[in-house]
Amino acid sequence: MRRYKLKNGLTVLIENRKTKSVVVEVTVKVGSLNETPKILGISHFIEHLVFEGTKKRESATIIANEIEKLGGDLNAATTYERTFYYAKVLNKHFDVALDVLSDIVLNPVFDERIIEKERKIIIEEINMIFDDPRNYQWYLFTSTLFQKHPAKHEVFGGKKTVSKITRKQILDFYNKYYVPSNMIVTVVGDVKKVLSKIEKIFSEEKKVNVCRRKKVIEPKQTKKIVKKEKRKIQQSYMVLGYKTVPRKHKDSYVLDVLRAVLAKGQSGRLFEEIRTKRGLAYDVGVYHKTGSDFGYFSVYSGVHKKNIKKVIDIILKEFDNLKSLSDNKLKEAKTYIEGDFLLSIDDNYDYADILSSWEVLGMVGNVNEYIKKIKKVSKADIKRVVDKYFTKNYTLTVVEQKE
Repeated sequence: MRRYKLKNGLTVLIENRKTKSVVVEVTVKVGSLNETPKILGISHFIEHLVFEGTKKRESATIIANEIEKLGGDLNAATTYERTFYYAKVLNKHFDVALDVLSDIVLNPVFDERIIEKERKIIIEEINMIFDDPRNYQWYLFTSTLFQKHPAKHEVFGGKKTVSKITRKQILDFYNKYYVPSNMIVTVVGDVKKVLSKIEKIFSEEKKVNVCRRKKVIEPKQTKKIVKKEKRKIQQSYMVLGYKTVPRKHKDSYVLDVLRAVLAKGQSGRLFEEIRTKRGLAYDVGVYHKTGSDFGYFSVYSGVHKKNIKKVIDIILKEFDNLKSLSDNKLKEAKTYIEGDFLLSIDDNYDYADILSSWEVLGMVGNVNEYIKKIKKVSKADIKRVVDKYFTKNYTLTVVEQKE
């Protein structure tokens, strides 16, 4: 992987691969963590709006057709710390992909009529997410887990804030963050003269310094927190977890190994104990999220409310059992991570996205070191991390079925 920095601050990541496809991803280093309470959801709002028309392409249909008529994919997403836009096409269509992506990112119109239309669509999207308990459980969990850190807010914001965001606020936010010095262009595939083509398109944009958000010190959890909400549903949805550490922290790699031990598919210990042996739940999983200044580790399950206590007891018991992990189980977890990671980055899109996300964290140089760090995790590391994070002071949230 080659990394370049243009004069205007734009970061360019290029990975040449002998494949028939190429992926171009334009990442803007801004997400929900950059938002103030009054404009929660604005990053996601802008992600929608840039597809709705530019000075060169006047509608969403025209923009989408530019890529889709080539058999390619065009999409975008917003996260806590970045908003990214990508296209996957055949190598020979690289110029088109770069032109379309740069156009929507650099030249959106933000028509007032379109803003009002997309506002309604996003509110319906929020309604859909909140109606689905499998999605809503994560909003309930993070909003309960974090007290001060903005990770407590959902990326899509809320209906109250989205309904009040103005065009001026959209333009101010866009102009502040959508500048080359706050962007990354990542290209993975077999294309020649990539850098010169990117330079040509982005060189007219001036360098603008972007103020980084202030880091928030999240209070340490000193007691168990339980929050339940009742709904007319057929089963309950529970998440049990802890605040942990950012990706740069050495313990994040140990937590990755623990996640693999507990939930490497159907052979993971939690799946085996909760579903295979006892039939207490259909859906069981573990999620480990890391960011630049926050992290959390959680177990989730869809389970009848009469079995919630049993499932919690099993989870806590399996956490404790991790302290006496066998050499074989540790080796299996590492092998699983290696295979999963390497198979993932074998795909051009997945690799482009990993490079972009790690660049946002200031760690793109560590991507190729990831497996080495995983392999260094010892049983002593496992015991230390379990004792440190998996305490009795967990957060439990339940979307509970009514009687």
